[in-house]
Amino acid sequence: MVTCDVFIAGLGVMGGALARSLARAGLRVAGCDALQPPHRMGSSHGESRIIRAAYFEDPIYTPLALQAFHDWRALEQETGRSLLRVTGGLNIGPPNGMLVSGALASARQHGLAHELLSSAEVMRRHPGLRVRTGHVAVFEPDAGILDPEGCVAALLESAQSAGAELHFDQPLHSWTRRNEFTIETNGGTYRAKSLVLAVGAWLPAFKPELPLIVTRQPIFWFDTVEPEFYSERRLPHYLIEFEPDRVFYGFPDLGGGLKCAIHHEGEPARADAVDRELRIDELDHVRALVAEFLPDALGPLRKSDVCLYTKTPDGHFLIDRDATEPGLVLLSPCSGHGFKFAPALANLVAEAMASQAALPKVFACDRW
Repeated sequence: MVTCDVFIAGLGVMGGALARSLARAGLRVAGCDALQPPHRMGSSHGESRIIRAAYFEDPIYTPLALQAFHDWRALEQETGRSLLRVTGGLNIGPPNGMLVSGALASARQHGLAHELLSSAEVMRRHPGLRVRTGHVAVFEPDAGILDPEGCVAALLESAQSAGAELHFDQPLHSWTRRNEFTIETNGGTYRAKSLVLAVGAWLPAFKPELPLIVTRQPIFWFDTVEPEFYSERRLPHYLIEFEPDRVFYGFPDLGGGLKCAIHHEGEPARADAVDRELRIDELDHVRALVAEFLPDALGPLRKSDVCLYTKTPDGHFLIDRDATEPGLVLLSPCSGHGFKFAPALANLVAEAMASQAALPKVFACDRW
């Protein structure tokens, strides 16, 4: 039996980041994952993730995003991996829409470098884009793109170097608690003072009383007809409010085609029974948006994939101690926008766990 201070179930981006932070703080850490991360079955994959600080969802996230930029760079230095490329980012939509007004509010409140651009100026700078008449864009020059598979691998490598004992291809089966937790996986038994559930889309299977919804999010990559328009030298990442409160987003072609998708709106699913096949109606919807906003990118479909979002009722995160089980920490249902924050958020959670302080609930869903 392995004995530790903290056992972490789920070693995607959040579990891996927390394992690293806790081990670097001197705690004895063990963890398991049902698969071999990084993998494509959950939420921590897909070749690219947006990182931005002009946060349209809520300005409270901006300081954490700024810290995360620093933390990803530090992880690059530690591991020798290239994880973050600065491309800039565009938030495009009607001037009073959710996306533009929210990004402007965050940028102005926190003094971020940004520009407010007309549709004509956006298209002059980025000839691969088409912007609707009357729409504008908030350009954030310091925004960029993370390599999710590389980030997860780097976090796990760093955690193990710091002493974390991590076990892969070991699904969590069950746990009991008396004075400590006894945790059962298919690979053995562990004893820990604290248990962290960072299992993402699998959390509803373990805690069905939580008001979480897992959704299936299709992602598409297209070959580009005019490749020079869609390289990272000519196109930043972009978010486009194409209807009120509806966002189409995507990336320049980083070598695997132009990746794009609709944010949220996926159908409810179960993590262990997700339909991962291409659906023609979903492809047709995204293809129509590409045809309107990036017409010279509409070449053949190169590939598609499915990502899982685990959403809370208000779109914030679930980071909390379980009210019914002392020592049980819930981490990582991040409502489809949490990846970028992982190392900064993990440091806050690790500090709180080490000192028995309150977790950083300012980023947590408030409807429990």
